[in-house]
Amino acid sequence: MWKPDRHSKKPLYEQIADHLEQRISYGEFPPGSLLPSERKLAEQLGVNRSTVILAFGELRSMGIIESRPGSGTHVSKYKWGAVPKHTPNWKRYAEGGSFLPNLPFLRRIREALQQNPDLIDFASGELSADLSPLGEITELMGAQPSPSYLGYDHPQGYMPLRQAVASYLDRYRGVQTTESSVLITSGSQQSLYLITQCLLSPGDAVAIEDPSYHYSLPMFQSAGLRIFGLPADEGGIRPEEIRSLVKKHRIKMIFVNPNFQNPTGALLPDDRRGKLLEIASELGLPIVEDDPYSLTDYDGLDRPSLKSMDRVGSVLYIGSLSKIAASGLRVGWMVAPHSIVERLADARQQMDFGLSVIPQQVAARFLESPYFEPHLERLRMQLRLKRDLLIDALHQALPKLIRFHVPQGGIHLWCQLVPEVNDAKLLEEAIKKGVVFVPGSVYGSDSGYVRFTFGRAKAENIGTGIAKFAEALRALIR
Repeated sequence: MWKPDRHSKKPLYEQIADHLEQRISYGEFPPGSLLPSERKLAEQLGVNRSTVILAFGELRSMGIIESRPGSGTHVSKYKWGAVPKHTPNWKRYAEGGSFLPNLPFLRRIREALQQNPDLIDFASGELSADLSPLGEITELMGAQPSPSYLGYDHPQGYMPLRQAVASYLDRYRGVQTTESSVLITSGSQQSLYLITQCLLSPGDAVAIEDPSYHYSLPMFQSAGLRIFGLPADEGGIRPEEIRSLVKKHRIKMIFVNPNFQNPTGALLPDDRRGKLLEIASELGLPIVEDDPYSLTDYDGLDRPSLKSMDRVGSVLYIGSLSKIAASGLRVGWMVAPHSIVERLADARQQMDFGLSVIPQQVAARFLESPYFEPHLERLRMQLRLKRDLLIDALHQALPKLIRFHVPQGGIHLWCQLVPEVNDAKLLEEAIKKGVVFVPGSVYGSDSGYVRFTFGRAKAENIGTGIAKFAEALRALIR
């Protein structure tokens, strides 16, 4: 006989209600038939009677069953009629499927920001309007000739944009490629999704940095992948540890974010980059390099990409305009062997028949325009200012209560709280005070870590936001 699963995250009463609804829909309990009493059903299922009462209440609220004093509980005649008919259980559908929802913390942050747009936002990983080249893009759009055709574009993306990306990568990232090896995507997320869905199989093991923002992406679990962390310090991952992971778990692919890593801001040293490429080549392992932050280096230094150092073709390179221009353009790219690009382009075409050509035209013109380099210089200057404001505010509001390594680029500050507190309680208390951040556990770390992202918050609000966070923290450690 069926029993509810006590290890499931779904409450027992919901499991019982779903099970009874299914049996009713299969005709095991026809319309008008009498259901077992609450007491008898509780005995059969090995639960408290109160649990069955809750399950019956759930079914009663949907009109599936009805109770009459002295007559017991029956399957409703009016809801089902002669043939079982009722509204689909959309809750069951919403909880089903193989693609998992966002993590609860991320859903809570999004909900809080929607409910109160005045919250000071240290959680969102995008640039504020004043850091985006809105004026320049508006001007480029105004000067752009009307498109001659608005049909489906090439599966790999708009040819002039692929050419512009190839030129950009050669100039700024030291990556030499041609447009035939470039796939245009709607940002880095789509690139990662295509890789996990098309190049890997359920059960495959992959290695990611620990902590890593990849822990926050349910797409890895949705694809049935097994994730194993490569511990990272202030200099990023230690490549030698890849060997033991491969030996223990037969790793199929490595995902890294070597320049100003999300969430830690770490910069992988050149010697570790060389060692990583050497080990990957020796073991025949592909590396996925996600490189969104390199051009935000506050000193404008030329930080090499792994792809530029790759001599054997081990690296799949991912980039986008989201962290250096505007996330709303939804333009990203991947550089890979042509056979891989063709495979992923075919899969992406099945999903959406290709991207809109208009934002691709805008992106191509921006990358090639005289506006691009001055924009980068302003962006670096403003991000450095925001980082310094954040660090000063933390020193003033939380002396001796927080530790961090100062990043030299990117938009994130990774902090360890000296008094370890519960992530969920701290987030809720911070929301009450008027500020949001991302708990470190979202990225695979233990509790007691937080990520402050300073790209979104206005400069004048950073000090106030940290003061509010300090109030929330102190409220929990008194």
